[in-house]
Amino acid sequence: MNTIAPPPQIKRLPPSKRALGIFLGLVGGGITNLAIGYAGFSFYARSTKFVPYDASHADLSTPLAKKHNPGGNPPVCIDHAVKTIPLAKLKTQDQAQLTTDFCRGVWSGLGYAYQRRYLERKYRALPGRQEQLWDRSELAEDEYRVGTKITDHFEVMERTPEKVIVRCGDSPLNTEPRPSDGLFSIEVTKDEEAQTATFHLKSVFVNTTPDGKDAEPLPWRFQFAHRLYTKLWMETATRKLLK
Repeated sequence: MNTIAPPPQIKRLPPSKRALGIFLGLVGGGITNLAIGYAGFSFYARSTKFVPYDASHADLSTPLAKKHNPGGNPPVCIDHAVKTIPLAKLKTQDQAQLTTDFCRGVWSGLGYAYQRRYLERKYRALPGRQEQLWDRSELAEDEYRVGTKITDHFEVMERTPEKVIVRCGDSPLNTEPRPSDGLFSIEVTKDEEAQTATFHLKSVFVNTTPDGKDAEPLPWRFQFAHRLYTKLWMETATRKLLK
């Protein structure tokens, strides 16, 4: 007598259910890949932290900030990223040179590469852009003096041995208040006692037109994406400064 049971019958799912299963599998795989990518990036940028920063900070009361935003309109996005590195790990400990090299690293680094290429394709050939900085080699060597224009999106407004502040959000050729406007500060502070240097990226986005008087903060998705982008800039810039 044959005691071997017959194989189980495999029922084929209807096409609609098979399609749903494939879709869910792709979505699940995509979410998994995103989670792995985010975890990897979080580890890569683990040294970059965000510190409290809002409209009450003294930075928003400086002459430059008041001139830039005469109506005192509220920021729609504001953040301050920092990363601290022991001086012994840096190629130079000179304050002014650290600031210049950090600024150069921000604009010539991989973190800005995609945006640089996009802006170059879109705006470089337009009239009045010939004297701006476009090439990666130029961005890696410039001194970033006041008036320097970067890829038709940034202009240096203030320059000291400790910081470079640029206006952002629109073409430097548009000098009027803008719906999309802001100040972006690239700074370095040193602690001689602790023998460390702290690198700062401060961003203040604001609608400087009269319509921005009661502007609401940008959606959390934009603010979250901007923080990720800031971390990328910080990491790709500071790693150029290491021995």
